[in-house]
Amino acid sequence: MSGDRARAKIDGALRGRTALITGGTRGLGLEIARAYLDAGAAGVCICGRDRAAVELALAELAERTAPGQRVLGEVADVSVPEEVRRLVEIALADLGGLTILVCNAGVYGPKGNIAEVSWAEWARAIEINLFGSVLPARAVAAHFAERGYGKIVQLSGGGATGPLAGLSAYAASKAAVVRFSETLACELREHNVDVNAIAPGALNTRMLAEVLAAGPERVGADFHRRALEQRESGGVPLRRGAELAVFLGSAASDGITGKLLSAVWDPWSELPGRRGELDSDLFTLRRIVPRDRGLDWGDA
Repeated sequence: MSGDRARAKIDGALRGRTALITGGTRGLGLEIARAYLDAGAAGVCICGRDRAAVELALAELAERTAPGQRVLGEVADVSVPEEVRRLVEIALADLGGLTILVCNAGVYGPKGNIAEVSWAEWARAIEINLFGSVLPARAVAAHFAERGYGKIVQLSGGGATGPLAGLSAYAASKAAVVRFSETLACELREHNVDVNAIAPGALNTRMLAEVLAAGPERVGADFHRRALEQRESGGVPLRRGAELAVFLGSAASDGITGKLLSAVWDPWSELPGRRGELDSDLFTLRRIVPRDRGLDWGDA
């Protein structure tokens, strides 16, 4: 997608809408916040666990606002139910309601074989990645259902679609996030609430630096080699994932729900014209059976 086409799709796409973005102080979360303001969102609330990072991001976003736009920044741990409830209450009150929730907060967690990594670190990664995706969605679900409209965007990644040796907490939690999104989409469909997940591609963020620092002995030689190649190539631009997050938060994606979409590989901008074909298992997690691979055995 060219820069001019992307800009044409973004400008004004979120006019009048309000959003809560978790993990919005750096990396992709901050880029999504920038894109939402560029797309005309009336209000954006970001959160993070570090107060200094929240204040720094908030100052940058405040300089980006146009008349009539508002940005908020709150310190919150999205794996803690009480903090999530407080965060959502503040966003609802100060922004006058919410239209969009983006669950972006996430970590790789411990790196190494499951028998060797710290169990406390493994469980903590599940809390941040999975609970941190479920709790905010749970907190806004009633609000969205009551108003009869809403958008929930979850961040997934390569861990959801294939095994990642040495990163089992990340892979397991991201697969769970996608299946949770598909399930929540079923629960909220009757209320016109769309729930989708984004695979943003290989991003050069602090998480890449963590993989490189861990070394091939902890994350596997192949994954470490690909991380080195990614660092050298520059990785996927953050803007691609942000553009998909704008699309999924906009009216253009109304009725598209329960999908895992790749910002890099999938023709997501064409999906509004294919709604009739999307009421299927396209862009979902599923089990592969022998017949899917041209084999004539395995069916009951």
